[in-house]
Amino acid sequence: MPSGSGLDCTHHMVNKTRGIITLYRHQRAAFAITSKRGPTPKAPKIPTTELPPGSTISSDNDESKKPLLIQRRGAEFSLTTVARHFGSNFTKSLPYLWENTVGPLRTAVTEKQHIDRQIQLERGDAAAQELVNSLQVLEVMAGAMAAELRPLLLEHLPHLFTCLQHPYTAVRHMAARSVGVLSKIAMLETMNGFLECVLPWLAAIEDCTKQEGAIEALACVMEQLDVDIVPYIVLLVVPVLGRMSDPSDSIRFMATQCFATLIRLLPLESGIPDPPAMSADLIRQKARERDFLEQLLDGRKLENYKIPVPIKAELRKYQQDGVNWLSFLNKYKLHGILCDDMGLGKTLQSICILAGDNYLRAQEYAKTKAADSSPMPSLVVCPPTLTGHWVDEVGKFCSKEYLHPLHYTGPPTERMRLQHQVKKHNLIIASYDVVRNDIDFFRNIKFNYCILDEGHVIKNGKTKLSKAIKQLAANFRVILSGTPIQNNVLELWSLFDFLMPGFLGTERQFAARYGKPILASRDAKSSSREQEAGVLAMEALHRQVLPFLLRRMKEDVLQDLPPKIIQDYYCNLSPLQVQLYEDFAKSRAKASVEDSISSTSTEEEEKPKLKATGHVFQALQYLRKLCNHPSLVLTPQHPEYKRISEQLIGQNSNLRDLQHAPKLSALKQLLLDCGLGGGGGSEGGTEAVVAQHRVLIFCQLKSMLDIVENDLLKPKLPSITYLRLDGSVPAGQRHSIVSRFNNDPSIDVLLLTTHVGGLGLNLTGADTVVFVEHDWNPMRDLQAMDRAHRIGQKRVVNVYRLITRGTLEEKIMGLQKFKMSIASTVITQDNACMQSMGTDQVLNLFSLDKGERGEQTASSSGKDSMKSVLDGLGELWDQQQYDTEYNLDSFMISLQ
Repeated sequence: MPSGSGLDCTHHMVNKTRGIITLYRHQRAAFAITSKRGPTPKAPKIPTTELPPGSTISSDNDESKKPLLIQRRGAEFSLTTVARHFGSNFTKSLPYLWENTVGPLRTAVTEKQHIDRQIQLERGDAAAQELVNSLQVLEVMAGAMAAELRPLLLEHLPHLFTCLQHPYTAVRHMAARSVGVLSKIAMLETMNGFLECVLPWLAAIEDCTKQEGAIEALACVMEQLDVDIVPYIVLLVVPVLGRMSDPSDSIRFMATQCFATLIRLLPLESGIPDPPAMSADLIRQKARERDFLEQLLDGRKLENYKIPVPIKAELRKYQQDGVNWLSFLNKYKLHGILCDDMGLGKTLQSICILAGDNYLRAQEYAKTKAADSSPMPSLVVCPPTLTGHWVDEVGKFCSKEYLHPLHYTGPPTERMRLQHQVKKHNLIIASYDVVRNDIDFFRNIKFNYCILDEGHVIKNGKTKLSKAIKQLAANFRVILSGTPIQNNVLELWSLFDFLMPGFLGTERQFAARYGKPILASRDAKSSSREQEAGVLAMEALHRQVLPFLLRRMKEDVLQDLPPKIIQDYYCNLSPLQVQLYEDFAKSRAKASVEDSISSTSTEEEEKPKLKATGHVFQALQYLRKLCNHPSLVLTPQHPEYKRISEQLIGQNSNLRDLQHAPKLSALKQLLLDCGLGGGGGSEGGTEAVVAQHRVLIFCQLKSMLDIVENDLLKPKLPSITYLRLDGSVPAGQRHSIVSRFNNDPSIDVLLLTTHVGGLGLNLTGADTVVFVEHDWNPMRDLQAMDRAHRIGQKRVVNVYRLITRGTLEEKIMGLQKFKMSIASTVITQDNACMQSMGTDQVLNLFSLDKGERGEQTASSSGKDSMKSVLDGLGELWDQQQYDTEYNLDSFMISLQ
């Protein structure tokens, strides 16, 4: 062809179209990954001369954009027409065009070999812009070139791979798109090269640029190949999974998007033969990865995880299965939701993996000193009523040598002090509100594990709390939730946005793909087509999230469960309760009790005066009521009544506020955790609302039942339906109340006194028992528990005991070895009452424990007299005293 005519014309056309294609492609490049490590290099400048003055390229509907789109389409059509016209003679007939297309690519690769990254950046935008232009032309023409020229194109495949490491985002973006096009026209050769050369870069955690180039190239290859990617899926899934926890937001987002596509196509892979020309190494690797995928999709095939540290508990089979699953997630750097039913031991399973991984990580670091195994703390975030429970559970199951928790709580000044203690602990336990308030502190710490207990708290991604929690950085993210999430499809997005951002797309995409069809199918007026679409959407969603959810129902593991699961729910005293407790410690009443107990009478036979014995009981009863609710003791007869009432008015508060009674706050949280009182009916109320759990609430005193009813249920949880059964209900009517509760599942709660509800009743309608107060004799509480746990009960019974920390209540129960008694259900007369305690122990009952138990000391010289006092006290735990509530009016006078 004469050089002066067609070639010059083509050259002019190429030059004209380059700017337009560059402009269009660069708009797309704006969405490419940008490096988060170190300064981000500037993208090549866009030639603005092609844009009409004042125009933008913001949206497809923009009128000013239409001429550019027409020009772009014309340019693409011209280039592809030229390529098809010249066929196999393209490179010979148009050498100048070919050289302008691949020449900058060769030059850039040569420079890459001889010039370091910094010099490349200093050379400025011009070289990068030229490279972007040539790659855009290559992308447009490659698909239209003759099959005979494919070997020539493939010669430049290594050059494209090299450009995936270029410091400029736009260059990497266009190189990735060009690799995608080559995979479409020469799949076998491109994929073999990609799997061997590029895919390993995903694991190059020291080079973010390589990772970004590799993950974007994979996304482009997947987009071009579509279902043709299926034979390679097994080899792609595991490397992509490894990046779903990458510290770089952009890499993590693209990895989760890629994985979401791969996992949906995975069922198609079964039975498809290996592609021809696949190397023996890749075939062996494929076999290994297929084994992994089988475990990912079928928990029964998981390897058994041997916990490397001593755990002071015998794990049941389903609990060991849960730990195996958490270990599997750990091994492949995955994240998930452990949504076992309430009471199946999610806390214990979490402690096992926390302690085990911390130990193995420390061992690895001692051997290798590798940065990726350096010591890191873990974080547990939970509702405020559970922080103390977590600290206690960790201490119960694991020694401080392996897990040393920091209870991060208290007012701001105390938390500021605790921030300096963080480095001394490998586990931090904090409430959601505290993490939200101190997010500036927490987001600057890199955690190993971040566990969200009752993680459905973040189900609304728009709240400040959710946004704060999602700023936490961790190697492994786990959500614990007993709330069934299969029915709350729209809330699932926010949970996965914490675990794996991007995995379920944007919130809008998720709502369109899953939420709308599923909600539409539930409408009573939905058509058969809408119902079918809803079923398909639900199945697709389950298939996508299934590998990252583990849920066991009580019914499924019932044969593996003990008859009762007993858990202590610890509360801290409110400031008002602490004040009253300390006032008691300074009072004449305390001195009188000490006199009674520490009497140094040498006459062993001498019986204590009944008045003295009664005084000890009154003091115990006073403190016990104080633990439950300050209003039970702060009556007008109390010497501090007027002063404290004025103090509360000044604080714009009153005695009935929940903030003064942590037991009521804890009970409220328990009921919410059971699915009660949360409002419900958000989907129009078309379904009957029947709670999954039904609850028995036991109190010793009728006055405490009144407080639960009038201060909590009626004003704070009005949607909870309840019945009440106490001594004021005539015996003849009690059975009808019991029968109604058992047979009407819409009644959520039954309020009882231990005396009335503790014997002779069958309350199998409930599966959860809460003790707001405790009987001195553990036998009575055991009998009360057995109201729900008896023949006919189909579900496991969860027993929760609300205990105020560091007080009479905790000490009595600890000294009685109550847990041990219940675990063995063998209670003898020796440990069934207070007679086995020593003098100093009983004196300690009257002190507020501010530190380690046993901090207070007392003389033990009066042990003989003490035995007599306690013998007398043993007779005072008579039901008549519970019924009359042992009048404390006269006792109040001694509180001066």
